[in-house]
Amino acid sequence: MGCQPGRGHLVVCEALGMALNPRMNDWSGRRVWLVGASSGIGRATAHALHSKGAQVIVSARAQAALEDFVSEHPGAQAVPLDVTDARAVKSAAQALFAQGPLDAVVYCAGHYRAMTADQLDLPDLLRHNQVNYLGALHVLDAVLPNLLAQPQGRRGHLSLMASVAGYCGLPNSLAYGPTKAALINLAEALYLDLHQHGVGVSLINPGFVETPLTAQNDFKMPALISPTQAADAILRGWARGQFEIHFPKRFTFWLKVLRCLPYSAYFALTRRLKSS
Repeated sequence: MGCQPGRGHLVVCEALGMALNPRMNDWSGRRVWLVGASSGIGRATAHALHSKGAQVIVSARAQAALEDFVSEHPGAQAVPLDVTDARAVKSAAQALFAQGPLDAVVYCAGHYRAMTADQLDLPDLLRHNQVNYLGALHVLDAVLPNLLAQPQGRRGHLSLMASVAGYCGLPNSLAYGPTKAALINLAEALYLDLHQHGVGVSLINPGFVETPLTAQNDFKMPALISPTQAADAILRGWARGQFEIHFPKRFTFWLKVLRCLPYSAYFALTRRLKSS
């Protein structure tokens, strides 16, 4: 008996190891558009997909980095793009769909600066929102009608990269965390709406990964992993048909526990962790 959409069912089904999406194992010839793939997890995932035979399209603002990727990955395609420019995103999507169906669209673009309330920086707060959340909406607006118009059985897959920082309020995450919480909620709503139409939806929640974004942190990052390890975890999650792909489990498990605690316990424990 299959799982029916509903947040409670999502949690139970995944806990039982049941697939909530079509399993994506064979990438040979599949067209995948990764938005935010000039470095870090996005680039590593594009590399992993290319090595499995996917036709990879990489987008980001850093045109030189994209050109380097294409030169190292024959057959890959670079589409320089600023996700905050809705017209540019729509134009890029139209051009790609004109070339043929897309089998997966992965939103990896992200902006991060540590921020606390006593040093609130409104322009940077808004920049987080523009890149991390509104950029995802621009991509969805551009690709969803096209995915739904593709033949039944090949309507593709949407994957949003959020973060465990979106699970609950955390120190230094005043700007970043809320945007990732919004992506988590968005992915859940998308799954509920699109499952019946044959469009897969997955949510990626990394812990600490060694990327240009996390390089600015001046604290010890627990369970830090490489972008290659992150990409491997993502591809394993897609192969299992998971909705939420979170890693590394030795770290994300405890954050899942933390967000289930009563606020009195949650705030006390978080303060203690912050001061340690």
